[in-house]
Amino acid sequence: MTGSTVADFFLALSLVLGAAHFFGGLARRVGQPAVVGEICAGLLASPMVITTAGAEAVLPVEVKPLLGALANVGLATFMFLIGYELDGGFLRDRRGAALGVAAGSVVVPLAAGVALAVPLADTYAPGHHTAFVLFVGVAMSVTAFPVLARILADCGLNRHSVGSLALASAAIGDLVAWIGLAGVVAYASAFGQWQMALLPVYLVLMIAVVRPVLGAVVRRVQDRDRPLERLIPLLVAGLMLSCAATEWLGIHFIFGAFAFGAVMPRNVLGTLRTQVMRQMEQVGHILLPLYFVVAGTKVDLSSFTPASVLTLIAVIGVAVLSKAGGAYVGARLSGLAHSVAMPIAVLMNTRGLTEIVILAVALEKGLIDQSFYSMMVVMAVVTTAMTGPLLRLLGVHLRPTMGSRPAPCLELG
Repeated sequence: MTGSTVADFFLALSLVLGAAHFFGGLARRVGQPAVVGEICAGLLASPMVITTAGAEAVLPVEVKPLLGALANVGLATFMFLIGYELDGGFLRDRRGAALGVAAGSVVVPLAAGVALAVPLADTYAPGHHTAFVLFVGVAMSVTAFPVLARILADCGLNRHSVGSLALASAAIGDLVAWIGLAGVVAYASAFGQWQMALLPVYLVLMIAVVRPVLGAVVRRVQDRDRPLERLIPLLVAGLMLSCAATEWLGIHFIFGAFAFGAVMPRNVLGTLRTQVMRQMEQVGHILLPLYFVVAGTKVDLSSFTPASVLTLIAVIGVAVLSKAGGAYVGARLSGLAHSVAMPIAVLMNTRGLTEIVILAVALEKGLIDQSFYSMMVVMAVVTTAMTGPLLRLLGVHLRPTMGSRPAPCLELG
């Protein structure tokens, strides 16, 4: 790597981080999650807005892999924290209603997405048609758990029964989405890839070996009254090894990060969450916006035909109607009143951060092509951006929290 490339890298990193911070803050000022602004920052640096030559001048070709590597570290840290946060105890006292809402908000859009994808596979599936169809179903069923948590905090609903129920339902839906995506990626990657046969071995090792070892190490540090910050290098090394393992197995590294967070022992953590996890969150908070700016630069609608525009409209329509409709029906069948079911339906339609990550994985793994990726990113931004205005129409008023941050980990949305 030449000195010129190093200089270009630092200039580009400064520009991207600055743009992510500026546009993310701007999005919050108008009542939107930061991820909407970060993606818009990427759109402004895409060939669709400033031509291919201009985009390469802003983000040189040799610099993009370096930015992508940093963004992946932020994403891995974020997925580790998501895996840690998704604790089964989260559903206590609201299990029945949460399962009902989650079932409706997952099953209905999953089926609708599959139905929509079947006629689109010939045009937009770069590889295996079945994998494309299954992926679109999974992508339609997503609710962005972290972004939803931020919206609830801004609304003041994070301690309200409606907000708690929506968050619990989104946690279930997010877990189902990650499992579904892992299954689709594994299915698409299984052909000619013998490593996939070792996936059960990896899961057994994570549960039967890694989890008890982590618990023993944490207890030993606590018993000796040593600073818990000493665990950070161990956690980072373990996280990177888990990411490398799942990438080698043929599925994406985000699943290794998620699994490592999920096996973290919770009953012996004590002050580990506030002293160590907070530092891990700060890494993700700095680097994760890179991921969404880079994701935005890959969106290109300039070559869309009238047929492509109609497909985009269909994608957005199916996404909104199936997700909100399924959540509403699930809430009503669970015995919730109309006045509660409506805001929950609106909240569950938030896709944001989780959808963008899933789409980037699908594009990287060849499940969708560039055109369909662009459509789905637009859908994710639209469904996230419409949450605030729809809540206001229902009488729920957002109050921007410019100077405050939500609960640990959830702020990364």
